[in-house]
Amino acid sequence: MKKLTAVLLIVIMAGIACLSACSGSKPTLNVLNWGDYIDPELIEEFEAEYGVKVKYTTMTSNEEMLIKLRASDCVYDLCFPSDYIIEKLIAEDLLYELNYDNIPNAANTDANILAITDAFDPGNKYSVPYMWGTVGILYNTTMVDDVVDSWDILWNEKYAGKVLMYDSVRDTIGLSLIRLGYDINTRSEAEVYEAADELVRQKANVAMAYGTDDNKEVMINNRAAMTVIYSGDALYCIQENPDLAYVVPSEGSNVWFDNMIIPKTSENTELAEKFINYLCDAEVAKRNTEYIYYSTPNAAAMALLSPDFTDDPAYNPTEDILARCTVFHDLGDFISVFSAAWERVSQG
Repeated sequence: MKKLTAVLLIVIMAGIACLSACSGSKPTLNVLNWGDYIDPELIEEFEAEYGVKVKYTTMTSNEEMLIKLRASDCVYDLCFPSDYIIEKLIAEDLLYELNYDNIPNAANTDANILAITDAFDPGNKYSVPYMWGTVGILYNTTMVDDVVDSWDILWNEKYAGKVLMYDSVRDTIGLSLIRLGYDINTRSEAEVYEAADELVRQKANVAMAYGTDDNKEVMINNRAAMTVIYSGDALYCIQENPDLAYVVPSEGSNVWFDNMIIPKTSENTELAEKFINYLCDAEVAKRNTEYIYYSTPNAAAMALLSPDFTDDPAYNPTEDILARCTVFHDLGDFISVFSAAWERVSQG
């Protein structure tokens, strides 16, 4: 009887184990990314193809992501930070060095793009470019009758109450620095505060509080004359309202990159590399860029895109545009000066 009981117990335990294995949790990839920054169908297809679960969490700023990645209990396996944050993460030894044997599709990345990203990730050891673009001015051609080719137009009193500005320390102080002829990566406190004071002076032209994604709908609905904007958002707006146009001012601007990285704390590095490889597939990258409108660094995907994308300088900037654009770098402790100057703008 004891023997029979033992046999039954083994059978029951085996059944429980089978149920656990069959219905148990799939391998989970914890992803931290910007909102609405990937085609959700691609996530579903990746999950189905590899039998995994992608837990997708969104962030609203690079600074928010930095806090999460510095945390001792960081759970993320794959993140999409911008250039200067990647530079900081490398300096703080928080990133996993990628095994490119697991990411063969990374070979699709445009060599010209890699030459630029090398500036913040030497040798591109820790990151793979995901999306990139410029910062410029989106304006309504029916409301603006001046030539839009300079940041100065944001200060033109003719458009008082009709200008939208972007709620971003580096981008907004950066454009003010460029307008004054200064480097966007300056380490001069005097230059940063001069740029901030110019933004305070310009507030008379600003239609409402500094915004982010909400600026897009305002422009699409003809409720403002112009806004500072990222190129991908500009393309989306122009698709919705053909009276809109985008320009990178002649003084120059920021050229930015959002890359894929794996934190050292990741417990699923191979799965994360598998997802990076999937996103670097030419057809997948093509679908993704068509969904979110930001520029793909994937040369193989570019060859598949229609001229609606490739012939548009907002999507595919010319060499002349890129020549006057600069990548943001990590400012180290000097970022506190930018933060203090930003407080002056916010309260001014």
